[in-house]
Parts: sequence; structure tokens; C-alpha cells
Amino acid sequence: MSAISWRKAICILGASLVLSSCGTTRQVTETQKLSAAADAPYKNVLVIFLASSFDSRRYLETEVVKKLADRGTHAVRSTSMMDTKVPVTRQTFQAMVDEIGADAVLVTQFAALQTTGTVVDMNPQATHNIRPTYYYNVFSVELTEYVAPQAVDYEHKLSLATQLYSVQAEDVVWAMESNSKILEAFDKGPNYSIYVEEAGAIVTQLLRGGLIEK
Repeated sequence: MSAISWRKAICILGASLVLSSCGTTRQVTETQKLSAAADAPYKNVLVIFLASSFDSRRYLETEVVKKLADRGTHAVRSTSMMDTKVPVTRQTFQAMVDEIGADAVLVTQFAALQTTGTVVDMNPQATHNIRPTYYYNVFSVELTEYVAPQAVDYEHKLSLATQLYSVQAEDVVWAMESNSKILEAFDKGPNYSIYVEEAGAIVTQLLRGGLIEK
């Protein structure tokens, strides 16, 4: 595969994002078949997610590979062939294409990310100390409240751009953009389902475009 075609695919490294949330909404806003893709459907795909968080890359790539396998398409995630010490460069991915004999490369990267935060008050905890007094039915009440520092809830507006490259044509043959709104609460842990949903959206659109076998 020529170095020129790979400059298109590997020229931008996306911002890091650990997808931890309590809810998400997603909309596929655009899919575009950019060429005739005469060699489609593809049967051996290298899956790449460009992000500075290695774990995020691995999570999304793993789910895309699973979804492709469910459709009978063999796929390999780039993170299975590298670790955090391997440089994320064009040459690295070229070597992977040659090693597995891929006929297509699926590249996902960040197109846009906007984050807003909302300060929320924590629920106070209180202790009561009730003592009787010398007066009938009158009590002394001591109330102590413990209030934690305020926390922040975040809303992420995220756009992911995905492109499919044909090894034979040495060019991009298909592209899509997925817009998501992710709500991240301070008291919620990571929600892995976001990766599953994003992978499902990508593979569904590949299927509709005739890029993988039905």
C-alpha cells in the first residue's frame, strides 16, 4: 500500500476521552459512499481507533471486531498487535496491513468534542443528639451537618468520523459521522455499553452500504 494514501488516514490523532457516563443519545448524521468500491464486500478488515487513550482505543476496536465477526467478516483490532510503547504512525499500521493481509482498513477518529459542566450540591449528612431537659416534654436537640464539597456533572457532545479504506484502491471508499450526547454524572462509574452501541452503529452502516457481506 502506498505511503501517499496513508497520509489521508493517519494524519490526525484524536483527543483522549474515557467514555464514562450514565446515559447517551446517538445519531448517525451522514454516510457517504465515496467510490464504486469494486472490491467490496470486504472480508479481512484492520480496525483502528485513533485516540490518545489506549484503553478507549482497545475498547471500541474490540466491539467493532465482535460486531463484524457476527456478520461473518474477519477483522483484527490494531491494539491486539501493539502496546502503549509502539508509535501510532503510518508505518506501524502499514506493517499491520501487510502482516494480516487486510483488504480494507476501518479508521475511526474524533471529529469534534464539546464539554460543558454543571455544578451540583451534594446531599448533606446529619447527626442528631437529643437530650431531655428539666421541663416536661421539652428536649434539647443538637444538629450537626456534614456537607461534602460540590461536584460537577458533565455533558459531552461528541462527533466521531469513520472512514473505510480499500487496500486495493489505496483510497477511502466510504465514510460516516456519528454524533452523540453523553451525560457523565459524578457518582456513576464507567458505562462500557457506549462502546458497544458505537460499534453497532458503525457496522450497521457498513452493512447497509454493501461494504461487508449480509
